[in-house]
Amino acid sequence: MIHFPILRWGQPYKSLEVTEVDHFLTGEAVAEVSQANPGIVARDLRKGAARARDVLREIPCAELLAMVKKGGELFKSAELPLGDGSQTPDDFVRQQSATTGLPEHMCRMNMGKLEYVLSHLDEVLTSLTRKLDYQILTRGYGEEDGVMRSYQATTPVLGMVLPSNSPGVHSLWLPILPLQIGLVLKPGPQEPWTPWRMAQAFFEAGVPKEAIALYPGLGEVGAAVLNSCSRSLIFGGTATVEQYAANPGVQVHGPGFSKILIGEDKVDDWEDYLDLMVESVAINSGRGCINCSGIWAPRHTREIAEALAEKLASIVPLPPDDPEAALAAFTVPGQAAAISADIDNALKEDGVEDVSAKHQEGSRLVSRERCDYIHPTVVHCASPEAAMAKKEYMYPFVTVVECPQDKMIGLIGTTLVATGLTEDPVFTQVLLDARNIDRLNIGPVPTTKLNWLQPHEGNIVDFLFRPRAFQQAS
Repeated sequence: MIHFPILRWGQPYKSLEVTEVDHFLTGEAVAEVSQANPGIVARDLRKGAARARDVLREIPCAELLAMVKKGGELFKSAELPLGDGSQTPDDFVRQQSATTGLPEHMCRMNMGKLEYVLSHLDEVLTSLTRKLDYQILTRGYGEEDGVMRSYQATTPVLGMVLPSNSPGVHSLWLPILPLQIGLVLKPGPQEPWTPWRMAQAFFEAGVPKEAIALYPGLGEVGAAVLNSCSRSLIFGGTATVEQYAANPGVQVHGPGFSKILIGEDKVDDWEDYLDLMVESVAINSGRGCINCSGIWAPRHTREIAEALAEKLASIVPLPPDDPEAALAAFTVPGQAAAISADIDNALKEDGVEDVSAKHQEGSRLVSRERCDYIHPTVVHCASPEAAMAKKEYMYPFVTVVECPQDKMIGLIGTTLVATGLTEDPVFTQVLLDARNIDRLNIGPVPTTKLNWLQPHEGNIVDFLFRPRAFQQAS
């Protein structure tokens, strides 16, 4: 059986305590994973965090950048070490699908997305650093165009508490190594595959092994990573966001609550944007924070909901190796049933209707022996005050909310991505000024289409380096 060891600054370590990750359909054990504990994490960080940055600073940023770009090619195409054996790209796709419930073609798509980001990482970093000379980050100071600039690293390593829902989230930590900051990764329980394979690809490309640590484990291990790293990223729900909101050392990536906002000038032409809405809701099985979970319009909302529900009804559970599979399985026992029950409870409110019910075959919840599915769900909300209008779930789910244009910004709440379908300059300016919108698209751009040259939920470079005053006597 495949064994995932702990990586203690690049050195494999098999613990006495291991857990199995099983195939979501057959129940067959796919791999066993060594389990770290908080003591190992704390001890390793005390001894090795500074060393991780030191070994990276011995290599110029430009050379590290070339290494990680090469790592992207290896990640996508090479046979790489795994446990006592090796793993081909096809093995990776099958194994990742088997434990996460994502269809295989989606795993391959996410693999391609990560390789794409790495292949364009020089452009990404040029944008995120605002063309700053990398040598200034290495030395801590330097002149550009006659102006003294100084930056200080806020941490020798970045801690990452990673989720299991979508491999695409790993794109957020790919720029870190070329900035000469080490990586401390706590993988999601069902998704150890991407962090491990990416680490092996980087090692093969020449990145020092002392720069990366990987600690599989339970929640207490994630807490130890956060406590031991002065800068960390964590993924989670609303409760996680609230827990770390006041902690400047933790950047939280929570629910997206991404939306499409249709302006008065475009709402009568809503049918022109139906395919864009379907793509925004359903791509990657709705698992991303950038998937659209709310469509807000001043009128025609019932017609929009009906048309969406009819389109999405064709998405049904299929085997993971089916190239047409568009729906991921829920592999955590009871999770899908709890979501469906929460929806049923929210539907009791006046003015809230599950429009999908009449277009589906069977019930919303599809229970299998070892996993569950939830059919795509479109809910119409006659008022933005409905509690359901603020819901988001990890599958193709969307509310269609009727709301006057002039009240949208005040009622939509925090929104990671908003696509504004409008050519009205006044409404466009309102959207530009809205502080509760992070990424903004004006015009027919799916919420799921990212520009990798722009920051996502904050600029990671600003998080890892602080500007400061610096003077040197001549």
